[in-house]
Amino acid sequence: MRKLLIMGLLCTIVCTQSLKAQYYFYNDRYYENAVVIEIGASFGLMNSLTDLGGKKGIGKNFIKDLNWKTAKPSYGIYAMAMYQNKIGLRLEANFGQVNGADSLLKNVKTTTFGRYERNLSFKSRITDFQLALEIHPLMFQNFDDEEPPRLSPYAVLGIGYYSFDPQAKLNGQWYSLQPLRTEGQGFREYPDRVQYNLNQLNIAAGLGVKYEINSMFNAKLEVNHRFLNTDYLDDVSTNYIDPGLFYNYLPVNLAAIAQQLNNRKGELNPSDMTSVGDQRGDPKDNDAFFTIQLKVGMTLGRQRR
Repeated sequence: MRKLLIMGLLCTIVCTQSLKAQYYFYNDRYYENAVVIEIGASFGLMNSLTDLGGKKGIGKNFIKDLNWKTAKPSYGIYAMAMYQNKIGLRLEANFGQVNGADSLLKNVKTTTFGRYERNLSFKSRITDFQLALEIHPLMFQNFDDEEPPRLSPYAVLGIGYYSFDPQAKLNGQWYSLQPLRTEGQGFREYPDRVQYNLNQLNIAAGLGVKYEINSMFNAKLEVNHRFLNTDYLDDVSTNYIDPGLFYNYLPVNLAAIAQQLNNRKGELNPSDMTSVGDQRGDPKDNDAFFTIQLKVGMTLGRQRR
């Protein structure tokens, strides 16, 4: 987080110096500086790809298992230094929520190979800070003798630092799942299961299209996907553990809660038996989340002739 803020500050200082140099006409009324600053806000949806919920059938990779019922509102703010309308360095903050529930599979439960019967669910607030390059390939053409196009597709590639906190509801109360170590994270009996951090890095990649409304304002529609280095965005990844172990590592009251949130099959069917080692999640693929947002930006650095 500190590194991102320092880089953003350095970017602002450099761009402020660059604003002194004009390099061509934006149109017949405005000069365009070599570097302009854009500030703006984002509004849209946030969704995730995790082990929970999804579509019919066995769990599939990437967007093949995406369920739009779990999409939630998101919003953000950003500042960007744009060089000759070609490439920009963008510092952005986004906020939203992701969630998932096996109960969404009720209408297709006969096809889900036990995912519905697993009966797990979660929600998590997301705060994501991102430093990214915004690249506009059409703008690498020479527009000295004509106005650049108002519509410009672009690509985004960056690195993010995000926080999450998966929670589940039990008897009307929400509990944070990471401290409960529901899959034996940090237990001596499961040395390969390390307690996951709630603040991590991610890789961001996306596509968008920008429309210049006028000399000051623009609008963008952007899809931005975050590739995560964890499979615990939803606190579900591997196999069921021996529930008696919770009492060896947690206070009695938390151990009882961890037992209930580790295995919720009995809430649907009390006769549904689970053995130690049965599949709880799919560790082969990490989780992910993404945003689809409308961005409205204001450009600084264009001056009248």
